[in-house]
Amino acid sequence: MKLVYLEEAAQDIAWFRYYYRSVFPEGSAKARAHLKAIQQTLAANPYAGHPSEIRPDLRELSIPRTPFTLIYRVTQSQIEVLRLWDDRQGGGF
Repeated sequence: MKLVYLEEAAQDIAWFRYYYRSVFPEGSAKARAHLKAIQQTLAANPYAGHPSEIRPDLRELSIPRTPFTLIYRVTQSQIEVLRLWDDRQGGGF
């Protein structure tokens, strides 16, 4: 299934890139590889994540060995990523 990032995720993607480029460059290559692997898993298995406690129409899938989680919803035609949430922010997305 097609995986798309919605406009709402643009700032999250920018933060992910900045964090691994400037704050934690040693982990950059591994973080990108983990994100890519999760994207492939999700494209093949749209319901791999667990239902969100915040909104029942959304699902969450943690990116291994990173503090980030994909917040997404499954439609008939695609998987829409709403946020690439930094779990250290606390609270809800």
